[in-house]
Amino acid sequence: MAKLSAIYIYPVKSLSGIQLTESEVTQTGFKYDRKWMLVDANNRFLSQRRLPKMTLIKTKIQQQKLIISAANKADLTLDLIPKTSHSININIWDEDCPAETISELANQWFSDFLEQPCQLVYQADNSIRQVDQKFSSPNDRTAFSDGFPFLITSEASLALLNSQMGLKLPMQRFRPNIVITDCTSYEEDTWRKINIGSINFKLPKPCSRCSVPQIDPKTAISDKQPLRTLSQTRKWNNKVFFGQNALHDSIGILRVGDTVQVIETGDPQPPF
Repeated sequence: MAKLSAIYIYPVKSLSGIQLTESEVTQTGFKYDRKWMLVDANNRFLSQRRLPKMTLIKTKIQQQKLIISAANKADLTLDLIPKTSHSININIWDEDCPAETISELANQWFSDFLEQPCQLVYQADNSIRQVDQKFSSPNDRTAFSDGFPFLITSEASLALLNSQMGLKLPMQRFRPNIVITDCTSYEEDTWRKINIGSINFKLPKPCSRCSVPQIDPKTAISDKQPLRTLSQTRKWNNKVFFGQNALHDSIGILRVGDTVQVIETGDPQPPF
């Protein structure tokens, strides 16, 4: 039977992630996942698509603090429940939503390292950002993800892709939240509803991939893989796909080793 093999959270959108053995599931996804984000001078979100150097900024949670670190810089330590300054409107993929500013100290830390003006913002717990209603119900919420609270991938799919490329790219390139083992490659394309632990998930939409998986998280240098191979093996409607976006129906705890039960299947999405 399939099992949950890895859990990842990304406290600050597009910075490096944290691998966990268990995590609390909240209304917006894993606790602390993409609750912070960087925005530019126009309050538009920043990501590795524009600034690959963001991958060199590390995050960890220690003693109830979020610690941000990068080479040749003193660590930036933030409260997990920030004392926010004031509310502003920010933009993610042409969607406007509210966010809370943190501090000038944080803004300066990131601006110096990324060599451009930016500020760090936080999604307050009472802020509601709905998931695209074409794929969800009115109660489905997310934090500062691209659009869905979870991204699910499988070890078998990456193993096949690596075999096709002749490489050994790590799963972190694809920035999933939930990684599944003991299933066949791209079996997740057919899943519509699954259960992990005590939580049910819907998988309404496959994940189209941008340039981020091409960026080496150790160097911030971009290569042509894996998008070159995905464009030959996983291309549909001029996009390439790897992984499935997911929605959850309840809160709780997920742990590595939890069994994955497939409740409902359908035709592969995308329809390869």
